[in-house]
This record gives sequence, structure tokens and C-alpha cells, in this order.
Amino acid sequence: MKDDASTPGTDGVEEGKRLIRIGGDKGLSLADRLSERFHRLTWRTPLHTMRLKGRYPLKLIAVPDDPIFGDVARGHALLDGMLSYRGTRVDVETLDFARLAAPTPMAEYIHSFAWLRDLSSVATRAQGAPIAEALMAAWLAVHGEKVTPLAWRADLWGRRLLFWMGHAPLILSSTDLIYRSKVLNTLARGARHVERGADKAPAGAPRIAAWCGVIAAGLLIPGGDPRRALGEAGLARAIASGIHDDGGVVSRAPAALLDVIALLTQLREVYDARRLEMPEAARVALARMVPALLGVAHADKALSSWQGGGPLPADRVQQIVEASGIRSRPLRQARDWGYQRLAAGSAVAIMDAAPPPVARVVEGGCASTLAFEFSDGPARMIVNCGGARDHVAQLPQAIAEGLRTTAAHSTLTLADTNSTAIHADGTLGRGVAEVELSRQESDVASRIEASHDGYVRRFGFRHRRQLLLTADGKELRGEDSLLPDGRKRRTVETPFAIRFHLGRGVQASATADGMAAILRLAGGGLWQFRCRGGALALEDSVWIDGEGRPVATQQLVITGQAAAGGAAISWALKRAA
Repeated sequence: MKDDASTPGTDGVEEGKRLIRIGGDKGLSLADRLSERFHRLTWRTPLHTMRLKGRYPLKLIAVPDDPIFGDVARGHALLDGMLSYRGTRVDVETLDFARLAAPTPMAEYIHSFAWLRDLSSVATRAQGAPIAEALMAAWLAVHGEKVTPLAWRADLWGRRLLFWMGHAPLILSSTDLIYRSKVLNTLARGARHVERGADKAPAGAPRIAAWCGVIAAGLLIPGGDPRRALGEAGLARAIASGIHDDGGVVSRAPAALLDVIALLTQLREVYDARRLEMPEAARVALARMVPALLGVAHADKALSSWQGGGPLPADRVQQIVEASGIRSRPLRQARDWGYQRLAAGSAVAIMDAAPPPVARVVEGGCASTLAFEFSDGPARMIVNCGGARDHVAQLPQAIAEGLRTTAAHSTLTLADTNSTAIHADGTLGRGVAEVELSRQESDVASRIEASHDGYVRRFGFRHRRQLLLTADGKELRGEDSLLPDGRKRRTVETPFAIRFHLGRGVQASATADGMAAILRLAGGGLWQFRCRGGALALEDSVWIDGEGRPVATQQLVITGQAAAGGAAISWALKRAA
């Protein structure tokens, strides 16, 4: 795809335009929750069981390729008899599918059959088929006939259909006709189940995954034309509700956007297997999503850490982007997706310039408004802690919950509170509802000015942040202001802290005057940090790496007190060598 600033959804930065985006703190209504509960209860009824009956296929029309390479380490672990995912390992011989009840990352990984991709990436058919068929037989014994809440969740069925069909040689090599019949019969029953519940899946990646599975079944199971038509209409709705016009996903999580790109790329291979073209809605969405994804990647091509996701490795991102077939430059300004990108020389700054995701479309969102990340070439200098969704299972729960807070992001916190409330049930509450943004570009520098109202109701202050990156990429200047706003007026000073979480390998040395620090990057670069308007301190921090593991790091923290008239704190990062 050619990237042109005049093309909608690519790189058209509108300078000086004030953009207002309204967020939302309302989760699913009582009626929505009751409807979802009733829908799940119907799974246990004889009526739903009758709906799953129908003609069973004797074979698949075609076997599509899986265009995405799996995880080599996880594949080799399977060859050694272990399922491994995000720090959790399960012995294949002792695996009890009946106990995989909790929707943990490992349980979802196993139930989705995503491990077939990992296995096929390291094993021949002769090596992999016995392992895959043994796991398949064990799964069918527990979940093949019985509709259960997690195993039969719509999005997992969608993914399972894609993986079963894309890796059919691994699960259908057996000469046992009874086993083969069970696999094909369950596949057909699953397709009937998911086509009735796909629209109930959460907006974004889960709903898109469900409808991708329906379409795949329609294309590859004989007599599937009506299902294919139903699936294509459902996918168009899922894309409209889950993907913004600028290519961003409604959850605002880069990892989720990468997931959707992978899903549509995998679905396209199903169409290719039938020598058909994927619908225009999906093709257009894919062309918009890739620039949006690249917009939140650093110069090393690995993702930045937003909305619970970690810095997924560059090779993983690059492989999926290449498989998508879309060629584009990174999107610099995404109005709905909500991220702003400044790039000059070897420096890249990425800023969250939108409210957190709306509560009704995502659980587990983060209070990260106006946070930023900054890198110099391959070295990440300023980061967010990240990983609230993608951390290893061994991470203490208290730390995992803390990764969602405002303090876990490189931005300002007021009175040690979150800019958007985080509820105990995982949803986000009141806080940031409006973000105002303006941006200017010149030959000298690029500047972003944004403000949010997350602290107005409670403290009577609006947080405004300005970022300016010089044209040579050697200096990033910032200013954080607390501006009196709203009806509430403080009669006492309010404490604030501005945090700059440092990337792995960054060594910081604070100066004696408490106003500056020297930052030494792992690659040998040297940067100076200076501030005015508060006291600078060096504290411990943590960063979740691309594998979900916690890494001990440091953070620069500017602290001070905001009087009734507000406060202004300026700071600058300047390359010294």
C-alpha cells in the first residue's frame, strides 16, 4: 500500500486543529449483562443441542496455509512433552482438560489450539501428528459433546476453526475412522455454535476472531455458501464496531491490533485456498490497520507498551506485517486510535492522546492518558511499565494490578491517584472523559499540546502536557501544567509526581542539585535530563519485557506541590553524545 498524506487513514497530520475525543466510563448495562448470561444459559438447553445437529462433513474442501510462523521455543517444548506459555508449563501426559476452567492466558492458548502453529513450525508431519492427535482426542473426550463456558466461547471457537483447518494434516493424519469422524463432526458443530453467538463476543479482536472462524467453516466445509454469506456480513459488522476509521482497535491495545491483523491475514489464506478474494471491508481494514500499528512501534520495530500489552518483539511484529502484504509508513496522527507519533533523526516519541478505552468494550484498560515513550534508535529511554495483560503467571497479583495505574506510566499523577478510576472488577470508572489536542509541524521541530480532564472533578485541575521534538531528533522538550478548571477550588496545596520510567539498560545518575540526571544508554548513547519547577529523584521501577517477564529498572520522578493557582513544570532530554 502506498502511504500518502492525502489518503484517508494514512499520515494526514492536520496542524493546529483542536481535536476533542469523548471517552466513557459506563460498562455493560444490567440489561446487557442479563442478556449475555441468558445467552450462555441457553447453551445447556435441548434446543441449543438440536441447533448443533446437521450434516457432518466427510472431508474439508481444501487446507489453507498458515502464513504466520509459530514460536520456536514453545514448539520444541511440545516435542519434549510440555505445553509452555507465558511462564506456565503443563505436562502433556498429565493435562486434564476438565480443569482448564479459568480464562487464564494458558487456558485460552490451549483451548484455541494456537499451539498447533508452534508445533508445525518445528516438527514434520510425522513428528507432530501423534502429539497433536493425542491432545485433540483428550480435548474431544471432555469438550467435544458438552458445551462448556470457556471451551465453547465464541472467540475461541473462531480461532480453533482457523487452526484446525490450517493445520488439518496434524490432526487428521490418523487412520482411525472413528477419531477422524469425531474431529470433523465437532468442527461442524462448533461452526453452528459460533455462528449463533459471534455477535455476543466483545467488540474488537474477540468478535472478529469469531466471525473469521464462521467464514473459514463456510469456505472449507462442503455446502457452506449460506454460512459464508452470513459470516461475511457478520465480519463487516465486527470490523465496523471494532476497528476505527484510522485503523486502530477499540481496546486501544497494540497487541490486540496485531492480533486482528494476524487473524485477517490468516483468513485471507482461506480465501486463497478456494481461489477467492477476501471481502472489501476486510481488505480495506487490513490496509488501515498496518499503518496504525507501525505508528506505535519504535525505531527497532518492536511495539511500545500500552493498554496492558508489552513490547512485542520486532521479529514477531515484522513477520505478521510482512505476511499481511501491506507496505506503509507509520501513521503519525491517529484521532480515534488515540496515539501521536513524533519521529526525527534516530528518535521516536509516542504519546497517548486519548481517554482510556470505553468501559463497555474492554476490561483491564489502563489509566495512561498523556503518557509517552521515547527511544533513540534501538535503545528505549522512556517507557511505560506495561504488561498488565501479558505478564507471566508468576508475577504477584499486587504488582500485576499496579501495572494498570497512572503511576505505572510516564506521565503526571496528582495526589497519588489515577487519572481514571480502576475498579476492583477490572473495569475503568470515572476520570478522563475529554482530551483536547493540537499539533504543529515545522522545519525546526514538531510539537504536540494535549490536555485531559481526569483530575478536574476531584481536584479542580486540568493536566496539560506539551512535547516538542527538534528536527534533528537530539532534543525532546516537555512541559506539564496543572491548570485550575471546574467548580472545585483547592484551598490547600496538592502533591504531584511526574514519572519517567527508564528502559532496560539505561543507567541514570542524578546531579547534586536535584535538577538533572545523566542517562547512559545500553548502546553507548549519552543523554542529559533537566527539569524546573519540582525536585528530581531517582527511584526503582519495573518493566515487563516482550516475554512477559518483569525486569528491574529505574525511574526519574519530579515531585512538587500545586497551589490553588496551579503549577508548571518544564523538563528536557538532550543528547550529549
